[in-house]
Amino acid sequence: MAQDSWSGVVDLIERVVGEDDLLPSVVTGVRSSVREVAVLPAADIAGHTRALLVAATRALAARRGPTEAELSFVEELGSTRARQGVPIEAVLGAIHVAERAIWSRARESAAACGIEATVLLDARELYDDWAQAVRARLIAAHRAADTGRRSAGGRDLAVLRRLLEGGSAATLAAAEAGLPAGCGLWVLVARPDDSAVEQAVRDQGPALLAHVDGLLVGVFVRRPGARAVRGDGRAGLAGPAEAEELGTVRRLALAALTAAESTGRAGVVHVADVAVLAAVADRADLAAMLTDRHRAAWTALGAHAEPVASAVRAWLECGRDVTAAAERLFVHPNTVRNRVQRFADLTGIDPGDPFGAMTAWWLCRTWLTPA
Repeated sequence: MAQDSWSGVVDLIERVVGEDDLLPSVVTGVRSSVREVAVLPAADIAGHTRALLVAATRALAARRGPTEAELSFVEELGSTRARQGVPIEAVLGAIHVAERAIWSRARESAAACGIEATVLLDARELYDDWAQAVRARLIAAHRAADTGRRSAGGRDLAVLRRLLEGGSAATLAAAEAGLPAGCGLWVLVARPDDSAVEQAVRDQGPALLAHVDGLLVGVFVRRPGARAVRGDGRAGLAGPAEAEELGTVRRLALAALTAAESTGRAGVVHVADVAVLAAVADRADLAAMLTDRHRAAWTALGAHAEPVASAVRAWLECGRDVTAAAERLFVHPNTVRNRVQRFADLTGIDPGDPFGAMTAWWLCRTWLTPA
């Protein structure tokens, strides 16, 4: 193969990988098609995907297999996903979604760039060789980490999964775990990537604690105290409830965690304390309609769209205190006032009205949340 032809296909891949909308599109595809990965933060998925794409592009450019440095990163990814409770099938499925997206775009652009299909096929075959070695190391690392995790808490995980199914299965699981009959149970969920948070939760003496579907999940017979999460850590909490209701309670605890993350609240956050935010976060369909309704306003704001949305959100979260919002954003108070007014003029939403304030906050939060 001519050097110019190979340079052309490498340039094409680099260009596709560097497209601004590729990564958000991949993250959206992964979270919508791989259920076990959907609970992970978008930034987590995006970071690992970006690193894998960059490593693959470098390997293609040099016409080589993966280096030990790249395989070390892959091992860390496998171990991390195992600790998060994400099955290896889900990890491989997420990678497949990313692969399909990049090669689909490459095929669409190849003809326009004058790249022959045979050259692109050669590049794909080399990538497949690289990816096969990566997948083998990923599976081995995940299996090793998962084996250690299961040996330490396999029984808790099995019982906890049955509890979270709800219904009669949960009642039997509660009896097997020795949970007191008739007492209210509490469910706490946190992200599992902070060992300090996990240790603090363990110190609270949960009846059961395990990594389930990418979350650290604990079941308590008493409400966890404030020290269940320390420092800047956060967890969602719901309860009390009977064993057969724990499936729903776990979903509410996750909604509380998501709401706490969206507003920067730390500590143990009960879903009742963020009920409105939790309800908002659970209605992606309404959020999509809201953004569609105000798409013209976003377009009209142009480059100022994100600063305006950030100002409105900060102003509302600071109790409509212009000075506090300005300090948070490191701008002049008049800048906050002007941006709030600009938002109101373009959207027709009055953020000074109680219901308008809720709509404005939801719209701005949706605008600022990566797809």
